[in-house]
Amino acid sequence: MNRHPRQNYLPNDFFLAPKPIAQTAGSMDYRQIVSVMVGQMLESAHAAGLDRYEVAARASRLTGQHISKAMLDGYTAPSRQTFNIPLWIAPVLQVVCGCSELAEWQAENIGGQLLLGADTLDAEIGRMERQRIGANKRLRALRNLSERSA
Repeated sequence: MNRHPRQNYLPNDFFLAPKPIAQTAGSMDYRQIVSVMVGQMLESAHAAGLDRYEVAARASRLTGQHISKAMLDGYTAPSRQTFNIPLWIAPVLQVVCGCSELAEWQAENIGGQLLLGADTLDAEIGRMERQRIGANKRLRALRNLSERSA
């Protein structure tokens, strides 16, 4: 399978800008990859004690729309290339299954990085630290100019 590997962000490269995948003709048919990822998401839920019937029931309650076990089975079948998971159901299944790998994969494909929970605070702290460092450099430069002109 042609799954793009997830990037591992180490602390020293956390603020490097991720790049989107190359736009090569015919390289972005993600139907099989998405099917496998949804299957892995449902396997994780099963390992946590939720079978597909329960996942379908919870997703149905959360959306107010009927989502069946048969639909989930179809979303995980790479052979059913015209039956991928609809975008509106993906975040619901991620919440029910307690997985974010599909959203992380999507973000990486377009050159981003998904941050959840405390990671969002850490990223904001890092952004503000960079701003502070830049402001301090600017202040030093202005002070030097002020001292020279006095």
